[in-house]
Formats: sequence, C-alpha cells, structure tokens
Amino acid sequence: MCRVARLNRQQPSRRNRVASHSIIRGQYVNKVSLLGMAAAIALLSGCASVPMSDKGMVETAKTFPTPEAGTAGVYVFRNSFVGKALKKDIWIDGECLGESADKVFFYTTVPGDREHTFSTESEFSPNDLKVQTESGRNYFIQQSIRMGVFVGGAKLDVVPEAEGRRQVAGLKMARKGTCSR
Repeated sequence: MCRVARLNRQQPSRRNRVASHSIIRGQYVNKVSLLGMAAAIALLSGCASVPMSDKGMVETAKTFPTPEAGTAGVYVFRNSFVGKALKKDIWIDGECLGESADKVFFYTTVPGDREHTFSTESEFSPNDLKVQTESGRNYFIQQSIRMGVFVGGAKLDVVPEAEGRRQVAGLKMARKGTCSR
C-alpha cells in the first residue's frame, strides 16, 4: 500500500502534465492580454490640455457673482469620464468661447433678456442649444461627450444652478478665445 502511494506522488501522468501546462500557459496569456489592454487604455485615455485662466479670475468666477445690470452670467463646463483626450470648440452666437477639455469651465457674460445660441462640435455637424437668458441670472451649461462612429461627439445641456455651482466649484477655469477652427 505504501509503495502504491509513493508511485502516485512521484510523477503525474502525461495527461495531467499536459493539462497543467495548458493552465499555466493560459494564465500567462491572460496576464499578457491584461497588460496589453491596460497599456491601450492608458494611451487612449490621455487628457487633453487647454490654456488656463489666471488664479484671480478663477477665484472671482467661483464666487458666482450676480451679473451686472443688462447681462447674464454663463458658465459652460465639462466634467465627464468619456472623451478625456478630446478637445471641443464652444461658440456663443457664432463667437469662439474656447476649446474645452475635461474638468474645465468657462465663465462669460452675455446680453440679458434675449435668446443666445450655444454651439459645440459634434461628429458630423455642430450641436446647438438655444437659451433665453434673463438679466441678473447665472446659467450653467454642461458639455458632455458621447461615443460616435469615428470620434466622440459633444452635446450641451442646461443644468440647474445648484448642480452647476457644485460641479464648477471642483473644476479649473480655461482661458477664453482659443478655438481650433
């Protein structure tokens, strides 16, 4: 009985050795695949950078001041997980506000008591949002990136003031006036 047990411990059968080798090779392939996917994600998820505003302007904008008479304040921001490597132009009434990147916002004033068109790049055509502004109010417009066929597209939405303030408080302010086209 002891002799039989010793024989079984000495060498696994050829069939068990082949199965054991396949498992080890499978684990190796899985680790290599995992490392390759991690490297690809790291390359594809790089962050875009845009020119930033000076500290004094940022501090003032983040106090959310009441706009001067006859004007409305506009915060346009982007804070999304998707499209971190993309920069997208933002336009107000055909004038360049700037090129957005993830975790940035813009602040500007526009004439109050009238409709304004906010535009951003999308995959195939501009994406417009019309907003009727009131003098003395601040508006918060969120730019979000969505997956497209070839590149990510962007969309704009008005968000409630409390939500906009909360999000803008954690973002950096980009310098106005630089668009790619």
